[in-house]
Amino acid sequence: MGQSVVVVDAFTDAPFSGNPAAVCVLPAPRDERWMQLVAREMNLSETAFLHSENDGYRLRWFTPTVEVDLCGHATLASAHVLWESGAAKPEELVRFHTKSGELTARRTKEWIELDFPATPAEAEAAPPNLLEALGVKAKMVAKSRFDYVVEVATERTVRTLQPDLALLATIPVRGIIVTSVASTPGFDFVSRFFGPAAGVPEDPVTGSAHACLGPYWEARLGKSEFLAYQASQRGGLLRVTVKGDRVVLGGKAVTVMKGELVVP
Repeated sequence: MGQSVVVVDAFTDAPFSGNPAAVCVLPAPRDERWMQLVAREMNLSETAFLHSENDGYRLRWFTPTVEVDLCGHATLASAHVLWESGAAKPEELVRFHTKSGELTARRTKEWIELDFPATPAEAEAAPPNLLEALGVKAKMVAKSRFDYVVEVATERTVRTLQPDLALLATIPVRGIIVTSVASTPGFDFVSRFFGPAAGVPEDPVTGSAHACLGPYWEARLGKSEFLAYQASQRGGLLRVTVKGDRVVLGGKAVTVMKGELVVP
């Protein structure tokens, strides 16, 4: 019998939008090389691998080229698969043991809420090539544990950005978040995420980036609850609530494909 693989579009309730993640619920741990090869074969921004451990699940995430320490959309997709398959009860709080500590997911009607560690960014001078690669003027540059944050003046700048990805890949961080206050009614801020150094030219919707953007915009807008839009071609919607050193990320998910790996 092969290994099941489920593809879920995360941070959306409409198929073929949001951010697709592959999810492999394993009967037992697998070695890192095998997981990396499967992630390369899936060729999505992240593939999640999880197996039962203690009172929850051990969860790891791989891009086509590297393992990452924190990923929002593939965590959302993993929780969705556990509930949809019946492995977790609808009212059950799902616990994930990860390289970023314990993460939890709960269902609130049609929404899934993830409890993530906040990853606040501190103001920092732009490194060489950053603004040149983006082709923008920055209102602010900051750096979190994982990423650079570049605030620009308008939503239009975020949406029309066409960065030099090869030059952006020379910057030694997981990714680059470009963000602005939203001009579209109903939203608080918008963003895009580029991670060419991690094998992800542009990530459609990046949950973990909002663990940084929540505190960032809390300091600037004087509020702790946001409706955010990631303005990639696929697009995605997130609820973001800052609670001290934690950030609750709300999103929806839809399964688009179920399959089976037939090789060992």
